[in-house]
Amino acid sequence: MTPNDFFTELWRDYVAMAPQAERIRSEFESRGETVINDHVAFRTLGLEPIGIEKLEPHILQLGYRQLEPYDFPAKKLRAFGYVSDDPDAPRIFLSELKVDELSPASATVLRECAAWVDSTEVAQPEVLWSGRLWDPIAWDDYQTLLAESEYAAWVATLGLRPNHFTISVNHLHKTTEIEDVLQVVESLGYAVNDSGGRVKGSSAQLLEQGSTMADKLLVDFAGGEQHEVPTCYYEFAKRYPDADGNLFQGFVAASADKIFESTDTAKE
Repeated sequence: MTPNDFFTELWRDYVAMAPQAERIRSEFESRGETVINDHVAFRTLGLEPIGIEKLEPHILQLGYRQLEPYDFPAKKLRAFGYVSDDPDAPRIFLSELKVDELSPASATVLRECAAWVDSTEVAQPEVLWSGRLWDPIAWDDYQTLLAESEYAAWVATLGLRPNHFTISVNHLHKTTEIEDVLQVVESLGYAVNDSGGRVKGSSAQLLEQGSTMADKLLVDFAGGEQHEVPTCYYEFAKRYPDADGNLFQGFVAASADKIFESTDTAKE
């Protein structure tokens, strides 16, 4: 599979879960902008057979290499960033939930999800846009997870798929600041994630980020129930050069921590 095919499939799955992204991208293109993807991110569980170690080979096979690790103690997450030798290729961010650090009740729900997964499915790159690989969880179990970890509830409900794409503000020529981008987004009727500030990060940190709040769609739960839950969101990133004049390639953990909250149901 070529990188182009990979990202095309990811985008197809992503916009089905985040129809806002298609409209936002079209709006910027209608303004004469060229929309380039800065990075795409995935969420998973730190459990066999769907932990980072099992998913990472699909990324490395596309010509990517692993950057430094990131840790989010409060959210019980760990993550890695990945970059390609192709300067035009989007970066990738892969995170996983430390299930062992959750309560027994939540961990049991997630272990039951992972137990459904066939390892042969994980061996194919398509697993990264496969969605839920287990039967729908019960609505009560969703509430149990949600009370402890928004991330856990999201993965258990939506499975393995990109949770956001990111517009590279560096490639925009008319709307060159994150705040200006967010104002365009709000003019379309979409809410902005203001956790930690509308614009997260700074030029001193070499990265500024902002994002929408996730779309909400009806999702299947056990027993034929359907409920509306947060799905995926759109992010915007502006990168700055380091002291050597090289554009920053990584991520800022403190900002990413707040970006995760773009799927937070408490921000309705």
